[in-house]
Amino acid sequence: MAAHNLGTELDLSWISKVQVNHPAVLRRAQQVQARRTVKKEWQAAWLLKAVTFIDLTTLSGDDTSSNVQRLCYKAKYPIREDLLKALNMHDKDITTAAVCVYPARVCDAVRALKAAGCNIPVASVATGFPAGQTHLKTRLEEIRLAVEDGATEIDVVINRSLVLTGQWEALYDEIRQFRKACGEAHLKTILATGELGSLTNVYKASMIAMMAEYFQSSLFRSKERTERAGSDFIKTSTGKETVNATFPVAIVMLRAIRDFFWKTGNKIGFKPAGGIRSAKDALAWLSLIKEELGDEWLKPELFRIGASTLLSDIERQIYHHVTGRYAAYHDLPMS
Repeated sequence: MAAHNLGTELDLSWISKVQVNHPAVLRRAQQVQARRTVKKEWQAAWLLKAVTFIDLTTLSGDDTSSNVQRLCYKAKYPIREDLLKALNMHDKDITTAAVCVYPARVCDAVRALKAAGCNIPVASVATGFPAGQTHLKTRLEEIRLAVEDGATEIDVVINRSLVLTGQWEALYDEIRQFRKACGEAHLKTILATGELGSLTNVYKASMIAMMAEYFQSSLFRSKERTERAGSDFIKTSTGKETVNATFPVAIVMLRAIRDFFWKTGNKIGFKPAGGIRSAKDALAWLSLIKEELGDEWLKPELFRIGASTLLSDIERQIYHHVTGRYAAYHDLPMS
């Protein structure tokens, strides 16, 4: 992953002036949805690229060490070897960007990936996922435990009530504490946009998450050095809300990322999650990132897709491209 976001001081004057043009956002979203996707060889290439952005996820109450192990194996071998050979991509080391699990399953994931001989990052949701309504002390401890168990990326959820009541200083301070608890792990801040009430709130919450900075003093070559860090990614949803990743919300968040970059020079990553299930969906998301932020953001360090079933459809489409027929269920098992 890229270097940490340095964050900035809280700038409430910036936040107070924000107004989102709702009709304009909806028109832009309709343009994205109406666009035709790429075809044939170009489509196969883009789909393989999409695989490398996936945070392959299992967040179920019945998760066990065995299904986490299968998930990790699929993360290392996301597309059948014969299909990759047919595309002359078998030697490109195509894997998913990360695996994402509950904190209690981080050890299982770390162990499985080590046994598979790969260094795919383990991401863990934390801070009372998905509601974020547990005590702050408990949420911070959950981050620390996940990091101790080997998670190198932490997907936190914010307290949505702070956004709905306009408590921007409190939200800024909460995310600063999340950043501190993460240590060296990268911080992905989930906004749960479907529960924030308006697109203006989505923009403001995005900006606060990117601003939130944590100062840390350390010794470097016998000299004291002060480091600053904030959210490395902003993420749309937990995947558990009624409304998850949508294009209008994404457009607002991407414009916030672009504004933050123009003002600070810091590149913040973006992660849509929830409801992204088809290869066609994935292509639309890649196209949106390319148009709104440019090719610089089309890399795993700055773009992820949180998904559990998307990979299966991508592999099914690649199978069709290679063989000319659609796969039966048993042709593409999960592991």
